[in-house]
Amino acid sequence: MSVNIDIALSSEEFESRFGRKKTVGMFTLGCKVNQYETNAMEDIFEKNGYEIVDPEEFADIYVINSCTVTHISDRKSRQFLRRAKRTNPDSIIAVTGCYSQVAPDEVAKIEEVDVIVGTKDKSKIVQIIEGCTPGEKTVKVENVMKLKTFEEMHIEHMRGKTRAFIKIQDGCNRFCSYCIIPYARGGVRSRSIDNIVSEVRELARTGFKEIVLTGINMACYGDDLDGDRIIDVIRAVHEIDGIERIRMSSVEPDMMSREFVSQMASLHKVCPHFHLSIQSGCDDTLKRMNRRYTASEVMEAANALREHFKDVALTTDIIVGFPGETDEEFEKTHEFLREIELFQMHIFKFSPRKGTPAAKMKEQINPQIKSSRSEKLIALSQVNTDRFMENLMGREADVLFEKEIMPGIYEGHTSNYVKVVSRSSENIEGIIKKVKLNEIKEGKIEGILI
Repeated sequence: MSVNIDIALSSEEFESRFGRKKTVGMFTLGCKVNQYETNAMEDIFEKNGYEIVDPEEFADIYVINSCTVTHISDRKSRQFLRRAKRTNPDSIIAVTGCYSQVAPDEVAKIEEVDVIVGTKDKSKIVQIIEGCTPGEKTVKVENVMKLKTFEEMHIEHMRGKTRAFIKIQDGCNRFCSYCIIPYARGGVRSRSIDNIVSEVRELARTGFKEIVLTGINMACYGDDLDGDRIIDVIRAVHEIDGIERIRMSSVEPDMMSREFVSQMASLHKVCPHFHLSIQSGCDDTLKRMNRRYTASEVMEAANALREHFKDVALTTDIIVGFPGETDEEFEKTHEFLREIELFQMHIFKFSPRKGTPAAKMKEQINPQIKSSRSEKLIALSQVNTDRFMENLMGREADVLFEKEIMPGIYEGHTSNYVKVVSRSSENIEGIIKKVKLNEIKEGKIEGILI
């Protein structure tokens, strides 16, 4: 820990003594929930007199908000914290999140780390860091399996001005055989609709136009509440003035009943873009994964979405090489994915995660076979993506422009989340514009403002 900077000084004392604010850089790994929590922690630091800086720059404190979905995620967390310590050897290094929660002893053995916080108490990050003792490691990791209530981290100020991630739920009760996250996040805790609406209203007031509802498993929203379900959240957000688009970061196929899809389709702000967490197109593989649906039920969900949402873009995650996946099982998945024809597929080669049932399963798949299967599905995904984008050529679309990527050239997304670039002599950041979709270039569509 730094011997030159007393981080426990009040903001006023620190600024008086050193002529600047205390600084913090935040590294974020993993899911959209982590992105939300990083934004929330940044807001908390700013309220306590800190200046947020780029994590690649010099800072007094670095916070690594970690992911542990694979061992690769753990390694990346270690790389980030060591990079931060090289940038400022006197800095305080705090590791928060799922890696800290699942393996606190392992994280504590890392020489560079000063503060270890699990997935609970991120809302108290400033007090924990400022209360740590020089020369000693501070560990704040609790048993999340006992948690019953949602930890509020209300954001009043968020960087950017177009798309905001809003965490509505934490935890998961489903225990898929390959997944460590229920052990890192605990059981389901849902956020109250009143608190969600309060936060979204504040963000709308500051100029945000698009809200992405996110959670560890949004299919479970409301399991711990009396009556409220996710459709009630969507309806409540839909009523907020200034919000023009609503998305969900990821959805389970078993959420997509025809009734639910019909209810969403009646709300015009809901975007025609859904990330279905499919994982496999073979029923036998899905059963070993402990997933709660069949391939035919996924197809039914996709059909319902296509019937109710024009030009809907469906994306997914697929795991190849799951233990016991035979050539026949893989071919069933390949044929299913060819038939369902999704806009984009994120292909992952199965990686055994210590502490999960799948890591102990027999018939682990050869890495070369995993790679071969992965390449085959990546090729199929590219064909599907190209076909989907080609079908949009010559048509008009509303694009929410997010940033200027070059002088006079702006990048944004259609409602179905196709990336578009357009020229404009005016600043159109944060504005929805009508665009004619003209040409595909390098995975994006060039559009002409109308």
